[in-house]
Amino acid sequence: MILLIQRVLEANVRVGSDVVGEIGPGLLAFVAVEPGDDDATARRLVDRAVGYRVFGDDAGRMNLSLADTGGGLLLVSQFTLAADTRKGLRPSFTAAAPPELGRQLFERVVEYARDALPGRVATGRFGADMKVSLVNDGPVTFWLRFSAGAANESR
Repeated sequence: MILLIQRVLEANVRVGSDVVGEIGPGLLAFVAVEPGDDDATARRLVDRAVGYRVFGDDAGRMNLSLADTGGGLLLVSQFTLAADTRKGLRPSFTAAAPPELGRQLFERVVEYARDALPGRVATGRFGADMKVSLVNDGPVTFWLRFSAGAANESR
């Protein structure tokens, strides 16, 4: 799984004219599922997102996590993070999980996140044409990758 997190002052997702998810200060997290990902990968991704220390402490150092700050988490499925862009001018999406596996594991991520952060998790709509708005704080953006059965491969 791939996780792209952005520290935000606020963020929302629209489908058509409807706001389907929104948060105030917290993390906007784009999630891509890859073949071979499983429940354990989903849980590891959520643990990392909830515990990743990207918020400033009293000294201004990134020492606090969502668990510490009480911030919100907006989860948005985004298979394009798994694109292979090494050749040509058109991305290949063969590295993304098939839609049904993607939906199943994204829903597990949402479930685990809601267990970890009750009342603080919002989502986009899987497979929909979404419009995402955000105010990036910093800007602070991190790309993390988790492989099934392997140690974290964050970059």
